[in-house]
Amino acid sequence: MSLFKKIRQLGLLTIILMMTACVSIPPEAPELSAQLGNRISAIEQSNLTLLHRYFDRKKQDIDEFIQHEWVPEFANQFFAEPAIARVWDQVVASDNKPDRLKFILKTSPKLQQTINQKRAELIQPLEILEQRIEAKLTADFAQAKAINNSITGFLLSASKVVENRDRYLEMVGVSSDEFTQLIDSTDAIVADLLQNSQEIEEKVAKGEKYLRKINELRNSI
Repeated sequence: MSLFKKIRQLGLLTIILMMTACVSIPPEAPELSAQLGNRISAIEQSNLTLLHRYFDRKKQDIDEFIQHEWVPEFANQFFAEPAIARVWDQVVASDNKPDRLKFILKTSPKLQQTINQKRAELIQPLEILEQRIEAKLTADFAQAKAINNSITGFLLSASKVVENRDRYLEMVGVSSDEFTQLIDSTDAIVADLLQNSQEIEEKVAKGEKYLRKINELRNSI
């Protein structure tokens, strides 16, 4: 049973107690509720740690895609440019090592800059998505803590039952289903990008589809 379901059940139990107006509160109930609050904080940290590790893995997947699929194709296109190809052919034909080194030193910064730009293009939306999920997760756990604190306060003092009843009815209802859906959607989007493609048009289309889908998911939060 998930933490949020337990909190919701505890909240519903509290509401039932409120509705009866006259109840007998077990002496250990406030302490148990306070312990639950500590447990909520511990689980929140665990979830945040898992979230960051998950997105670290997705970023590694993106790096592998760039290294094994995008860079080879980019290099083929780069050296296929007439001006670059002509100079490279001359360097190879001359068999002059200093010329080869000069050519490599001259072209490497441009190649690396383009690779870095591509990585940023693919990684940045993933980082923004991670930040938004983290913010939502933190907000939901804050709500869970607030509910538990209110329940603890009620258990410590069961006064003003009728006045607080409607407020409690509105507060209970935290769900973790949305986070599961976000993680599943992220998995599917990155997995689609990592699928091997033979044609360059397919690789370009995959990159564009990845950016579109990851941005749509990010904007849905």
